Amino acid sequence: MEYIVEKIGMSRTLTNPSFVVTLLQVRAAKVLEADADRALIAYANGKRHNRTIGGNQKKYGLSKEFNRFATVSAKGVAVGDQDYSLLKEGLIVKSVFLTKGRGFTGLIKRWNFQGGPGAHGSRFHRTSGSIGNREEPGRVFKGKKMAGHYGVETVSVKSRIYSFDPENRIVVVKGSVPGAKGALGRIKVAQ
Repeated sequence: MEYIVEKIGMSRTLTNPSFVVTLLQVRAAKVLEADADRALIAYANGKRHNRTIGGNQKKYGLSKEFNRFATVSAKGVAVGDQDYSLLKEGLIVKSVFLTKGRGFTGLIKRWNFQGGPGAHGSRFHRTSGSIGNREEPGRVFKGKKMAGHYGVETVSVKSRIYSFDPENRIVVVKGSVPGAKGALGRIKVAQ
């Protein structure tokens, strides 16, 4: 079963040795339709409302808070409230989030290029330098590492569940998970 989660933040454990953990809160969701390997769910996210959302809320008999809909992978799921019994300590989960956006960045930040000397008359500091060849082939090859938009990419990470609080629906996973605080993503049990 796949779950919609919100990244609360990061912390450390008080054990010896301590390690980094990420806190994820599973969004309360309702399963609206289910077939062999997929399910349509509704969850709350902000106050967005339009006629399409209102029509779906009326069709499935939902309250106003359930204003987002998503298709998730699920096997053997029943229609109704989402089941959190699969989230147990020690299981490995696959987290899928969007990375933080960094806007238009240069070569050094985006591709870890070295750059040139910073003094003694050099005019090659943080620039790209030459990008093409001579007469043959007379063009810049596709895929050339250049400055441009960096971040906002879908990244998946496997990590182990350290603990799960079913009352507050908070999953604590070992290690870091990409994305900013408050970012929405998905987790599913990988094993």
